[in-house]
Amino acid sequence: MTTAVACPDPEDRSQVEVDERESERGLATAEYAIATLAAAGFAGVLLAILKGGDVKAMLTSLVQSALSIG
Repeated sequence: MTTAVACPDPEDRSQVEVDERESERGLATAEYAIATLAAAGFAGVLLAILKGGDVKAMLTSLVQSALSIG
């Protein structure tokens, strides 16, 4: 059993549907821009944290203990 889905002809679309689609143009670009800014901000915060002396000492200690087990 197959079900046919009727697709409206382009000229049958209402002006509201066309306007809604036009108003969403560029949204993907804006979303990528926001995600890129968020990633850059997160990288900056992570870099600031990792440059701190406490974190560096903790990571060094962790690596040394992992290498000395074997």
